Amino acid sequence: MFRTALRNVLAHKTRLLMTVLAVMLGVAFVSGTFVFTDTVGKAMSDQSRKSYDGIAVSLSRYGPVGDAGGAPQGRGEPGISRQTLDRIGKLNGVDSVTGQVSGFAGVADRDGKLIGSGWTNRGTNYAPGKDGKDPRYTFTQGHGPVKDDEVALDRASATAGGYRVGERIRVATDGPVKEYTLSGVFTTEDGQVNAGGSLVLFDTAVAQTLYLRPGYYSEATVAARPGTSADTLLSEIKPVVGKDVQAETGAALAERNAKAVEEGMSGLKKTLLAFGLVSLFVSIFLIYNTFTMLVAQRTKELALLRAVGATRGQVRRSVLAEASVVGVVASAVGLGVGVGLAVALRSALNGFGAKLPAGPLVVSPTAVTTALAVGIVVTVLAAWLPARRTARIAPVAALGSAHLPAAPKSLMVLNSVGGLMTAVGSALVVYGSAGGDERGRWLIGGGAFLALIGVTVLIPLLSRPMIAAVRPLLGLLFGVAGTTAARNAVRNPRRTGVTAGMLTIGLTLVTCLTVLGVTLAASVDRSTTDQIRADYTLTMAGGGTLDPSVVTALERTPGVTAVSGRQNAYLTDGKGGFDQVSGVNPAAIDELVHLKVVSGSLGSLAQGRVAVAQKTARKAGLAVGSTFEKAFQADGRKRTFTVGAVFDGNDVLAPYVLDARQIPLGPGGKPFLTQVFVKTAGGESPADEQRVVDALGGNPAIKIADRQELRHEMGGVVDTMLNLLYGLLGMALIIAVLGVVNTLAMSVFERTQEIGMLRAIGLDRGRVRTMIRLEAVVISLFGAVLGVGLGTFLAWAVGRSVRSNIPHYALVIPYARIGVFLLLAGIVGVLAALWPARSAAKLNMLTAIKTE
Repeated sequence: MFRTALRNVLAHKTRLLMTVLAVMLGVAFVSGTFVFTDTVGKAMSDQSRKSYDGIAVSLSRYGPVGDAGGAPQGRGEPGISRQTLDRIGKLNGVDSVTGQVSGFAGVADRDGKLIGSGWTNRGTNYAPGKDGKDPRYTFTQGHGPVKDDEVALDRASATAGGYRVGERIRVATDGPVKEYTLSGVFTTEDGQVNAGGSLVLFDTAVAQTLYLRPGYYSEATVAARPGTSADTLLSEIKPVVGKDVQAETGAALAERNAKAVEEGMSGLKKTLLAFGLVSLFVSIFLIYNTFTMLVAQRTKELALLRAVGATRGQVRRSVLAEASVVGVVASAVGLGVGVGLAVALRSALNGFGAKLPAGPLVVSPTAVTTALAVGIVVTVLAAWLPARRTARIAPVAALGSAHLPAAPKSLMVLNSVGGLMTAVGSALVVYGSAGGDERGRWLIGGGAFLALIGVTVLIPLLSRPMIAAVRPLLGLLFGVAGTTAARNAVRNPRRTGVTAGMLTIGLTLVTCLTVLGVTLAASVDRSTTDQIRADYTLTMAGGGTLDPSVVTALERTPGVTAVSGRQNAYLTDGKGGFDQVSGVNPAAIDELVHLKVVSGSLGSLAQGRVAVAQKTARKAGLAVGSTFEKAFQADGRKRTFTVGAVFDGNDVLAPYVLDARQIPLGPGGKPFLTQVFVKTAGGESPADEQRVVDALGGNPAIKIADRQELRHEMGGVVDTMLNLLYGLLGMALIIAVLGVVNTLAMSVFERTQEIGMLRAIGLDRGRVRTMIRLEAVVISLFGAVLGVGLGTFLAWAVGRSVRSNIPHYALVIPYARIGVFLLLAGIVGVLAALWPARSAAKLNMLTAIKTE
């Protein structure tokens, strides 16, 4: 029977081509995910470990001591002092101690634009050892900075800016932009730089002044003398640095960082595998359809095997053996394609500037066994029902029929099961959406899965009335070809349902994500730009703090009518609880941010009072005139605050709003200024924006955005995420298209005699092609409409469950995008029908009529 199965595979290899392609694509996605994440993860881990070569002990301290609540209080030393490092250097076994201090540093190119993205732009100190060199950097030109006005730049950034050693370059940190002389260009094993970031090296004294405080470091590394173990050195260093400094061996730190890389890649792997499994799930429908049609077309052949002595089990096993052969071949090819995809993706990302670390290709046994097992199991599982159905057909009944339609009883059972699953799933979705908690969202997920499977099972039942509704229109527009196409689409409801189901699953996920994304973007837009009255909003490109001089410079700028910073701080009750505070300019904030006052007056801020958001006030039992005691975390000193105003919740400012002058400065003697709002006399205009740029000295690190740019920035994030998700779901949609092609091609083969008869009674080649194309379009649009409807329903449910956490939430149906999805589904139908329609039109009518 196995030889028979193998001969059948070889005899029907053309009809099994789409099945092989579907399984191959799914397996390629899975294997490619394993190979890509394992390869990149190992390269990043190796690079991380390499960067800690020669480090026996690592020390770190970022900011002051934390309290019981875990937030910094702003008291104590800001870092590790030079005196502490000197004491460590005198310990036995210590070869050298290197202090480090770092922060944001952005370099302007020759056009004044920032080199890099901002988030990966960094500056640190150049710390030469006894030989006058810093082993972390290899200079290809010039030397490290040795003067206050010198800096060195990584090679990629120097090339991007077109700078040479000796030229003056403009560097922006958290303070005003300054000019420095480029003393050297270097390469480094720093992972952030190799990933595409920029790095500026300053003289140590300059870096300490810029980022911390003279004489202090945020990190330090200790090298051991030969024969001294890192653990011994660590035990000697800990009493010296005290409990406020985190000390660990270089090996432990390298292992911790490598583990963090592994966890990050594990999250990426799980996400990609989820989409790969969606593709494989869709391929199950294609495989099921293929083997169902193959079995129906080979009924006489299989019945003959039964008649000559083959048992039910042997017939069933022969079909499963065919599926196994297909699964093995498709999985093996998919594994190879997946490895190729991983290599191509890595090269593509490097080509786009991602700069992934170099390393060997990793094809683990797990990747191989998982890919092969998944492909074979999915193929056999999908073919099990057709095989089981074949084995149950009596030989005499099979010999008397060339086509075996599904029994009414089996369809009735399927419809009942599908209806029950849809009802239960929908009920769970609706119930979970009302909960608004984690349990409710799990219910939505489970209900969505049940509803999706239930609707897929019900598609054969739904196909007749829905397609019948458009049959008159097709007949009116395309005549006999249109009417015949509509009838053909529902001739075998189960086959139509399985084919349309593949598109339904893909479009359900795409529509759900699209509706949620557009709704979220609209909510964020309403909660920010609609509440900002300022013409311009200023932030640091690296997400850091702005220097107070920004506010001072803008207040002196002609044409600027109102300026206020948003200074962040925290109030603590001393019991571990923290409340965020926004420090603003009381004289200008009402012109810059829309604050709806419920009671009291914002003018009271200038008198030292506090404005409290209405929800926070209710929770704390506060009203205008109420007093409460809390301390700023920056200094820990308790103060008595008086409520001067209660305002409606605002997403731009914190629940507590104070005059910025009342908030104590941070550890570096500077306020934590995250945003600055600016209003000009002429409103938003190129001239006024240029005045703001000039007032800031053309600082490349400060982002200036008007309200429209804020909208585009937020919408751009959502669009990027949606495009990424579309790409990941693209494999499932490609498999769905293959399913349409496969169904039509095998349907044309099955209806060869019928098509010959139609040709004989006058249906020309053109109308035959039109008939097949319309059949494909009808099936595609039918599946797409169901997917769009179900996806919108699920998006409504998910949105309803999280609306309490999203201010100004309101469901938005993107009709234009949904229209595009339906249009693309129709185009998919036309493209999928090209080959089957061409094959049908080329049939010789006499030969076709004689075909059994």
